[in-house]
Amino acid sequence: MNTIDSPDHHGDFLDRAKACLLGLAVGDAFGDLGRSDSYRQRYGIITELYEGAKSTDDTEFAVLTAQTLIDCRGNLTSEHLVASWKKYILEQGGAKARGGKPLYGAVANLERGWLPPRTGRDNVQNNDDGAAMRIAPVGIMCVGNPARAAALAAIEAEISHANDGIWGAQAVAASVAVALTDATPEEIIAAGREYIPVDSWLGRTLDHTMTLCQQANSIEEVWERLHSDLWTPVHSMAAEALPQAYAVFYMTGGDFRKGLFWAGNFGRDADTISAVVGALSGAIHGTAVIPPAWIEKVRRPAGVCLAFAAQRDIVEIAEQLVEIVYELA
Repeated sequence: MNTIDSPDHHGDFLDRAKACLLGLAVGDAFGDLGRSDSYRQRYGIITELYEGAKSTDDTEFAVLTAQTLIDCRGNLTSEHLVASWKKYILEQGGAKARGGKPLYGAVANLERGWLPPRTGRDNVQNNDDGAAMRIAPVGIMCVGNPARAAALAAIEAEISHANDGIWGAQAVAASVAVALTDATPEEIIAAGREYIPVDSWLGRTLDHTMTLCQQANSIEEVWERLHSDLWTPVHSMAAEALPQAYAVFYMTGGDFRKGLFWAGNFGRDADTISAVVGALSGAIHGTAVIPPAWIEKVRRPAGVCLAFAAQRDIVEIAEQLVEIVYELA
């Protein structure tokens, strides 16, 4: 799919957009099971969305990002973003369980009356992957236009993040925008790399990671170094988790099931790693690669972090985003 202008491509783009968001949600739930001691003790490895699989903040903040884009009809500004966080988070009791530290920090900063970019700059752990995990809807809105995707992602991410946290979100948004076209995994990753400064922690770790992958013959061969070389103490940062996600995506050739198997059983920040891998792989292949039973389990978020998200249907959200894309085309 090189363009969305032709009516013949409408159904293809819509299907890929649905698969991108559903892949994110499946990956989120899959990876969350994969890092759960109780499931690992029972199954050893995770191969299914077992009983109890549900969304975390990854899916629910992605729903918030999508809802914000829908409300502003794709013309995102910082003012739209602040109004959306106030409406869907502050006015509904705030972020509940399972949220990342910079997300809680951003909410608290908004309650203080601060505005972006200060809400993200003066914030705890603002270089983690909490913006990258939620940014796929921006890539859908900017299909085929990674530069615009990166620009909107910067606006969206600065409410809670800074530096690597923003650059990681820009990279994923650009990658999604390209993944929705006929692009290879190498091209998809390269599109994201364009928006990460060379002289940055994230840039250095991503370059090192891709060198490791290019020198390896299989994911098994590079598996240990993806953990040991990128490991950050205490908490997984964007400079760790995003290169790991790109590595799994690259080493599995964008295959949806293989990608989720390795990402979901990765450990560390497996829900976010799997959410990114699922979004990119879904965007390449469409909904046919996602088991229907998995779709039904995730299409309505659990609302464990954002209450409003439990009233949203991810398939309908994708349809609304695509409708706006055609309005703006």
